[in-house]
Amino acid sequence: MKLYYPKITIKAGKEEAVLRKHPWIFSGAIAKIEGKPEDGDIVTVYRKDGEFLAIGHYHDGSIAVRIFGFEPIAPNAEYWGEKLKKAWKLRELLGLAESPLTDCFRIVHGEGDGMPGLIMDYYSGIVVYQAHSIGMHRCQPEIVEGLKACLGDKLKAVYDKSQTTLPPIYAKTVQDGFVYGSMTEEHTIVKENGLSFDVNWVTGQKTGFFLDQRDNRALLGKFAPGKTVLNAFCYSGGFSIYALNSGAKFVDSVDSSAKAMDLVDRNVEINGFTGDKHRSHTQDVLKFLQNTDQQYEVMILDPPAYAKSMDKRHQAIQGYKRLNIEGMKKVAPGGILMTFSCSQVVDRQLFYGTVTAAAIEAGRNVRVLQHVSQSMDHPVSIFHPEGSYLKGLVLYVE
Repeated sequence: MKLYYPKITIKAGKEEAVLRKHPWIFSGAIAKIEGKPEDGDIVTVYRKDGEFLAIGHYHDGSIAVRIFGFEPIAPNAEYWGEKLKKAWKLRELLGLAESPLTDCFRIVHGEGDGMPGLIMDYYSGIVVYQAHSIGMHRCQPEIVEGLKACLGDKLKAVYDKSQTTLPPIYAKTVQDGFVYGSMTEEHTIVKENGLSFDVNWVTGQKTGFFLDQRDNRALLGKFAPGKTVLNAFCYSGGFSIYALNSGAKFVDSVDSSAKAMDLVDRNVEINGFTGDKHRSHTQDVLKFLQNTDQQYEVMILDPPAYAKSMDKRHQAIQGYKRLNIEGMKKVAPGGILMTFSCSQVVDRQLFYGTVTAAAIEAGRNVRVLQHVSQSMDHPVSIFHPEGSYLKGLVLYVE
């Protein structure tokens, strides 16, 4: 099949990453560009000898091409629909697509589902479309058509929430809003493992809920019965609700955002947890840890990304270290600490070393019980290990 897209030729010796199915081509690997591709344009990629390698979206930057295919096929609604069918089939295998207990999950996870630059989350029939690349935003009409064909009557509406995740200049040309169907409300109640959560796809962080922590919230339920629990950086209170549901003695939820704490209180209410078993604290987490006299038998430290680029990594490491030192000081002897990093530029080994340094400085003997990551509806391509962004440790603190 002859493709009429701008053509990129890779330098000799630089094609190995593409042949290993890595979905990124860096600008330094490019020998020649034929045509004048603009940001978001589809381009084809060739070896020096003229052999076709891949097709993807172009961007004038360090990552010059994000590959979405390794066959010479022009993408249309049917093409994207086939990718979406594969993604949906995986969610069926995970027991999510038809679950009576869970109706919120990720259906497209970027490179992990062969659609780099795009995430789509499903909230009880509402799909939130969030493009992180211009190419995936410009392909939205065809992708939405493919989504309609794939989901059928399971799909009520599609909401585009890409303005804050797209490159700034392009983002000025787009607005968030429904691109298919509509809803009179900008939020809905969803279920996760039988628990209820109020999700606002307009004002909520990310697409409205942190779906990547589902499996880790369920894991918390094993440790929380009868225990005193601190959920730090709680956002909408996911870990708090699971702890309460499993019979925690009491739960303290802490976040610096008053809006987040209102949402926590709402989720506590809709799940029917009343009385004095839950306390909300609108405070800076570090200051809370430094000032509280409470010792917690179970603690969750789940901060936002401290670094989004390599030049901020050192600063982030210091932040994770300070946080874990203060946290470990307030874990009761024989307690559990679940600590996380979602900073992609901080890899597992570096995060492990940082937490180790915190344990030494805090003067606590710590054992690692489990390494954890993002939930399984956030798959990672084996050819793209960078997609494993969420790192967590379940620690026993003596």
